[in-house]
Amino acid sequence: MYYERSLTDVWLDANRQFPVLLLTGPRQVGKTTFLQHTCEEGRTYVTLDDPDARTLAIEDPALFLSRFEAPLLIDEIQYAPQLLPFIKIAADTSQKAGQFWLTGSQHFLMMKNVSESLAGRVAILNLLGFSHAEQRRQAIDLPPFLPGSQNLEERLEQATRPNLKRVYKSIWQGAFPALIAGPAKNRDLYYSAYMQTYLQRDVRDLAQVGNEMAFAKFVRACAARTAQLLNLSDLAKDVDISVPTAKHWLSVLQASFQVHLLQPYHSNLTKRLIKTPKLYFMDTGLCAYLTAWSDPVTLEAGAMSGAIFETYVFSEILKSYWHRGLQPRLYFYRDKDGREIDFLLEQNQTLYPIEVKKSATVQRQWTKAFSVLERLKCKVGPGIILCMTGQRLPLDEQNQAIPISVL
Repeated sequence: MYYERSLTDVWLDANRQFPVLLLTGPRQVGKTTFLQHTCEEGRTYVTLDDPDARTLAIEDPALFLSRFEAPLLIDEIQYAPQLLPFIKIAADTSQKAGQFWLTGSQHFLMMKNVSESLAGRVAILNLLGFSHAEQRRQAIDLPPFLPGSQNLEERLEQATRPNLKRVYKSIWQGAFPALIAGPAKNRDLYYSAYMQTYLQRDVRDLAQVGNEMAFAKFVRACAARTAQLLNLSDLAKDVDISVPTAKHWLSVLQASFQVHLLQPYHSNLTKRLIKTPKLYFMDTGLCAYLTAWSDPVTLEAGAMSGAIFETYVFSEILKSYWHRGLQPRLYFYRDKDGREIDFLLEQNQTLYPIEVKKSATVQRQWTKAFSVLERLKCKVGPGIILCMTGQRLPLDEQNQAIPISVL
């Protein structure tokens, strides 16, 4: 059963403008399925997971492109970056849009080559696991989430009353298509196999991480710190590695779309703002698996309940932009006095504050932290409390609480 993706119309629009399109994202989020379902008849498909095809692409890129003619879909392009200069030549020769569709599960080796070889010729789009809207199979073309806009009104029309048990079941399960719409029925078995594949293919082959067991321990340590300020020294100490090694391994996780570092909002107007980023795991199901929560009920009642709830919100906000071909100007606020706002969205030189609360009982004091933005001397838009409330509730003239299902 195929689930439509929000990226479809954006991808097809880019296909009419660029000779090369690159779709990046973690393993097993449905990149190949999406492109095979979206592509026109006659487009050749080849995967570089095939050892023979990969060898040919590496050793004789010109012969590879002669054997597999455009329009062409090449899966896992990161295994043969040698192809990219030849794709550039072919694209310049044909002068046609949509000649090459590429996918990649990592960009720590690939993106430098893409930027050098295909500058001005390639549209780069990102795909993550299913968003909440894609899972519901309705309203997938909604505009990105933004407080105080028509975008929000359209999303509120589609929002349903959130249910705590269902929300945490979704968080615990995660957003990988195989678990939602595919054949995978055993969630623990799926994530065990996923980690094995990730460690063997991406980490060992492409990132050249020597100690696989220590790296796996490092991934679990990162999962335990989702939605927290990054502390590399603390991470390194937990895994018994050096800080430079921890920094390198974290870059591997970032580049393979397993974690995201959210930067703090910074202004030169005040020196009291911290500069340390927050660490977020990209998929809540994998995060819950790595931290050994056995079921949604214990996860909801456990010590990570609030952090993983915030991680879920972060991931959904990010998907609302990435799956529409956009990059959000998303930050968090924290100063040295400990005052914090979970998220800040910036658009048109306006800051929109967002707080995340697990509770369904709305409290006006939740917006108290928003007042710290006044010292930044910038325009502040309407604020949002994302929580388990069943309906939109105004908190004051500027701010309101809305159900998490708006995402």
